[in-house]
Amino acid sequence: MVEVGLSSGFRDAAEGAASVNIEAATIRELLRKLVERYPRMHSSIEQGVSVSIDGRIYRDDYTTAIPDGAEVFLLPRIPGG
Repeated sequence: MVEVGLSSGFRDAAEGAASVNIEAATIRELLRKLVERYPRMHSSIEQGVSVSIDGRIYRDDYTTAIPDGAEVFLLPRIPGG
């Protein structure tokens, strides 16, 4: 089980929660389970999402494993170079 911090853009879809607990081994599984639990989050994730794991930001590598006890934060992808 991992606690996922949610930036303000995702909180409305998660019923106002600042964080949620999800059982997930990879980023892909995390995103899938978030959408299953909070269907309104789908459009925000489709627009682009970054996942911070222990301070390192992942944008496209959804096969990345989430270690036990990791600090995980979901935030909208910021466009630009």
